[in-house]
Order: sequence, then C-alpha cells, then structure tokens
Amino acid sequence: MADGGGIRRAGGGSEWTPFIAMIAVDFAFAIVNIMPKKMVEEGMDHLVIIAYRQAVSTLFLAPIAWFLERNIRPKLTFRIACSLFFSGIVGALLTQFLFLVGIQYTTATFASAFINIVPVVTFIMALPFRMEQLNLHQSSGKAKAMGSLICVGGVMLLTMYRGVILSEPSHASMASHSGKISSEKRTQRWALSSLALVMGSVLWSSWFLLQSSIGRRYPCKYSSTAVMSFFGTIQSAALVTLSSGRNPSVWILRETFEIVAILFTVIPTIASAKS
Repeated sequence: MADGGGIRRAGGGSEWTPFIAMIAVDFAFAIVNIMPKKMVEEGMDHLVIIAYRQAVSTLFLAPIAWFLERNIRPKLTFRIACSLFFSGIVGALLTQFLFLVGIQYTTATFASAFINIVPVVTFIMALPFRMEQLNLHQSSGKAKAMGSLICVGGVMLLTMYRGVILSEPSHASMASHSGKISSEKRTQRWALSSLALVMGSVLWSSWFLLQSSIGRRYPCKYSSTAVMSFFGTIQSAALVTLSSGRNPSVWILRETFEIVAILFTVIPTIASAKS
C-alpha cells in the first residue's frame, strides 16, 4: 500500500527497511574492520584487544540474555559448558587473533575479502558432515559449485597478485641492498598475514559449524553467545597475563579512539548472536 510517506507493507513496515538495514550493517562492519587496523598499527596488543572486545560483549549480552531468555533457557550442563568453552577458543580467541595478525601487515579491504569467503568455506566444510547438500545434476547445485570456485579463486588471485608485485625481479635489481631487505620483509609479512587470514577464515567457518551443533542442544542464542564471550574474556586475559609478565600497563587505553573502537566492536558479536 502506498501513502504520502512511501511504499509500505501490509504489516506497516516500509519495503525499503531491509535494504536500509543491510546497508547500515555493512557500513558498521566496514568501520569494525578499519578500527582494529588502526589499533594494531598504534601498537596495542592483539590479545588485549580481544580481551576487551569479549568483555564488552559479555557485559552487553548478559542482560539481554537474562531478560529475553530467562523463561526458556534450558539447564547449562557441563557438556554444553565445555562446548561453549571450546567455542570461545575457536571463535572468540584464535579466529580474532589470526584476523588481527592478518590485518596488521595488509589492509582492511584485503582482510574483508577473506571475510567474504567464510560462507563458502563453511559450505564446503559442511558437506562431509551432511549439513549441506550438493547435487551436481541440478542447476542449483552447479551454481553453488561454480560460485564456490569463483569465490575461492578470487581470493587466491588477490593474494598471489600482491605477492608477484612485491617480489618482482626487475625491482630487486634496481634497488639497493637495504631496499632489497625491506622488500623481502614486506613480502614475508604480506605472505604471513595472508596465511593468517586464510587460517582465520577456516577457523571462523569451523566455529559456525560448532555453533550450529551447540544451538541444537542449547537453543538460546543470546545466552550461549554471552557465555562464550565470557570464556573468551578469561582465555585471552590469561594469555595476556602470561605473555606480558603481569604488566598492568598493557591494559591501559590511552586514547579516546581506543575506547570507542572497543565499544563499537560489540556489533559483530550481536550479529553472530542473532544469526
């Protein structure tokens, strides 16, 4: 139905609402990808970033889980708690750490390309467990296979193309000895960061499969994500303590930007809780 305010659905919502929401979410995720890049470049410890992110997520989601799921929440058994603890290691700790390592010597745009292949990697990993189906005799199955190959091939091309530019022999012959060393270091760092992003994408996909299994046994999204974030906070904080020698200065947020960036990073956690 149309009125003076634009096109509206029968339920009263505008037809443009889903599109506006998608644009807003994409914009928010773009900011979330840029902020950690700046934080890492300014020397903030990777594990400290993760610990703060998980702590903020826990504090934000715990009240939501309490009020929205207090009447439907099943008992948190030891087995489910162990699964959520392992989920914290895979999703909250290792995946984020690898993406922070990957974004350190590349760019936020480059890292976003790897984030986009996570659904494809998840689909491929789900096939052996029969969580997804692929029938190559149907057009839909062929489209899935072709899309997966194009997506993975595009990311591989993006990685290798950058590597060829940095290791071009003609540039090396024209550069000085110090320039060669600098170029080699940049190439090594780019390759290491690319490998970290690939591993992070695989772990993130594994985390989705793990969460799917947990969700069938503990179907409270906000509660499970809050518990996982709590475990992730403890795990990352423990590693910070071990690596920094109990130096409290690593926990100090010295700039307003760091505080805003930490608070803003609850967006991916909320999105994962609702997915």
